[in-house]
Parts: sequence; structure tokens; C-alpha cells
Amino acid sequence: MGIFIRTAGAVLTGAHAQVVDVQVALAEPSEESEPSFRLVGLPDSALREGRERIRSAVEHGGWRWHRAPITVNLAPAAARKEGAGLDLPIAVGVLAGMRACPPESVSGCLFVGELTLDGMVRPVRGILAASEAARRAGLKTAFVPRAHAAEAAAVGGLDVHAVDTLRELVDHLAGREQLPLHVESAWTPLGGGAEPSAVRGQPLALRAAWIAAAGGHNLLLSGPPGCGKTLLAREIAGLMPPFSRAEALESSRMHSIAGLLHDGLLRRRPFRAPHHTTSMAGLVGGGSMPRPGEISLAHGGVLFLDELVEFPRPTLEALRQPLEDGHLTLSRAAGTVSFPARVLLVAACNPCPCGWFGVGDRCRCARTARERYAGRLSGPLRDRFDLQIALKPVDPERLVAAAEEAPYRPAAMAEARRRQTGRGAGRGGDGVAWNARIASADLPEAAAPSAAARAHLVRYARVRGLSGRGLHRVLRVARTVADLRAADSVEVGDVDLALHLRSS
Repeated sequence: MGIFIRTAGAVLTGAHAQVVDVQVALAEPSEESEPSFRLVGLPDSALREGRERIRSAVEHGGWRWHRAPITVNLAPAAARKEGAGLDLPIAVGVLAGMRACPPESVSGCLFVGELTLDGMVRPVRGILAASEAARRAGLKTAFVPRAHAAEAAAVGGLDVHAVDTLRELVDHLAGREQLPLHVESAWTPLGGGAEPSAVRGQPLALRAAWIAAAGGHNLLLSGPPGCGKTLLAREIAGLMPPFSRAEALESSRMHSIAGLLHDGLLRRRPFRAPHHTTSMAGLVGGGSMPRPGEISLAHGGVLFLDELVEFPRPTLEALRQPLEDGHLTLSRAAGTVSFPARVLLVAACNPCPCGWFGVGDRCRCARTARERYAGRLSGPLRDRFDLQIALKPVDPERLVAAAEEAPYRPAAMAEARRRQTGRGAGRGGDGVAWNARIASADLPEAAAPSAAARAHLVRYARVRGLSGRGLHRVLRVARTVADLRAADSVEVGDVDLALHLRSS
């Protein structure tokens, strides 16, 4: 009669993790039996190679390898398992079967980690998602690599132990030496402070940046080199309201899955600025086992695309659906996964190939070249920018002058956030309301335009041929402008400013 042990691990499935039931069967040793180690349940190559890591780690820890066949099943068997994070639960299951620790000590515990040949426990991606999955599954304790103990503890509801070696973990389970509990450190969000702007001589663009940050509106900046486009974009993430804990958890999960999370939950809103040579999979996510792209890593913060028209057009077009829906769905043969993608998109580009169109007589580009250059950005994608600002070169005297007064007070930003939260329209899966997210069906009531403002907007849309999406985006921006001045209804002046900031 053999020995059967069950432990629990976790693997990533898109934006979340799934608890894996690790079933270890050890045959009874006999004179005829020979050691073997079989792994079933759709493991990938990294997991299959884990058999050598696990055996070496066990023997290096001072235990003699089992002298009969060992079979490990990873359930559910139909789901593909990727990565080396199941090394630890498999090794613990084998050692529990060999009576190195009591079999009952591994029950109700999550084990995640990659093993080295000498028994050290290495970090793996997705510990935050794995801990959330363990809590949902009713597990009570998690043993994770020390480097990721802070993010596991941030989930709450789990007793988290940081593990350095397989030996110390088994000693803990056997009751010989206890691993201390890793207590979650205090989490305080950063950002949302209106520090003096480094931008000079661009009052309209600076106002647009504040409005974008207050309501979550996408912003397109066009202008010659050195006029402050990149500087302005980098300030927007700091102007946005601080993270709520729900937002921080969702954004941190994406960074954890990508292996970029350190020291617990993110405290600042992310700012991602991928190069224009980034592939489509790198920007929106993908792969045979899909991973989050830059738009998901920027979830809850700012995605900045500098030199926008230099990105390949198919790559830019892939942004249209996630920008509209706030999430990205990828279908593969192995299944369908979804990643969150609620970002404030800030993009910058030059007005022509040489960059100097509209600045005196410095531009030498032919008209056809300028039209071809502008045509790299499709109309549907351009329509998804609520604010579109053309910047001009700044007078040198203003560049060396003292800091200019901000277009709004910090109190106005806080009031705008309070008003959006109170209305609740535009509330996403993270529970946070932004004016940019208000559904079209909710706009008439949420925006509350006066009769004069409504008539003014309709008249403009008819004369200028504003699309339905464009009209709704103007109304959302006008709602943010009204919130910044603490007004209950949208007036003609709010609509005028929103229209001006969309076509300046």
C-alpha cells in the first residue's frame, strides 16, 4: 500500500491565479522497485524540468530520495500549468510522504516558490494573485519566497510565512523551528499633491493636464520638439488622486504577474512609457500563455505614448477596444483571459515629419508629406482622445522665469474627486468613479447640462460634424470642468472650454 499526500500550489491564468491540487503518490519500496519521478497534469517544460530541481533540493537538505516510484498529478488535469512555482508544493508533498514532516501539517496551506538545486526558495511571478486565489479557496496559511512575503500579506485573511530554504520550511512543519508570521506593513498611498509645475509658458496645456487628471480623460499633445510635451505627461500621474486600496490591489496584481512588484502594494499610480518599437503583444498583452502588456501595467495610472505616430498602425489600432471597454480580452487555443486596462492615455507627437510645422518658416515638409504623417493616426483612434492640444514653442524668457501659478487649486481637485464619487456614475470594477467612464446612457443625468449648454453643444455638433462618441466625450469633459469649479450643472462656458480643449 502506497502513501498519498495532497498539498496546494497556484498557477497564473490571465489576470488571476488558480489553486492547483498537488496530489503526490509514493509507491511502497520493495526489493524490485526502482526510483522514478513522474509528473502529470499538463505541466510545461519548466515544470517538467522541476523534477531534477526537486530531487536535488531534497537530497541537498539531508533526506534520502524515496526508493520507489513517485507520481505527481496536478489537478485540474485539463488546465495547462506554466512556470516553476509548483516546485515547492511538490517537494513538500514528497517530503510529507517520506515522513520528513507530519502529513496533516501541509493541509490547508498554500506553497509557492521555485527551488534551486541546493534547496533555496526563489521568487516567482504572481504571488499576489496566488494569495488572493488561496483566500478564495478557503486556505488559511501561505508559504512564499521571502522577496514576495509583503505582497502576500497585503491580501489579508492569510497567515503568511516567508521562506528562504526548503529545510527551514520542513523544520517549521515538523514543529522543530517556527517561521515568524510576516505582518502586513502599513500602506499609505502617495501622489495627488499639486507640486509646482516644471512646465512654463503652456497655460492651456497645463489646464488640460489638470482636467485630464481630475476626470481620467485621454489627452493628445501635438507640438514641435522641446515645447514640454513629455514634461507635461510625466506630471499628470502625480496630479491624479491617490490610489484607493481596491485600485492599488488591482494595479499591483498586474505588476506581480509581470514580476515587477516589490515591497508590497503599489503606493503611486503607475506611469508607463513604452518605446515606439514595442510590439503589439508588448503593448496590449499576448503570448501563447497570455501576459499583461503595457496598457495593463498602466492600469489605474498613465500610459504615455511618446512619438505616437511612429508606433506601427496595427499596434495602435489594437488599443481601440481596451480604451473603450476598460479591459482587454485575449482568446487563445488554451482559453480566453481578460486583463484590466483602465488607463489615462497621454500621447505626444510632432505636427509633421521634421517637427517644425507652424513654427515660422522652419518646416520644409511638403504638404503631401504632412498629410501622410497625420494619416498614420486613424480617425477612430483620434476620436478617443477627449482633449487634443496643439503646443507652440515657449519664449526663452518664460523658460527661465519663476514657477507659474497652477490653473486650479489642490482643493478644487479634491472637490472634483468628491463630486464624482458622490454621483457614482462611471464607477468601474475597482469601485472608483471617473467622469471619463460615465456610460452614454447615464450622461444626461450625470452631466446635468443646462438647457442652454445642451443646445450649444447640439448646435456645434451639427455644424462641425462631431461624431456621437465625440459629443459624449465633450460632455464628460464639460462635467469635469464644472466639478473643478464646484458647480452642480454644466453651463455653456464649461462646454465651450471642453470644445476648445478638444480642437485647440
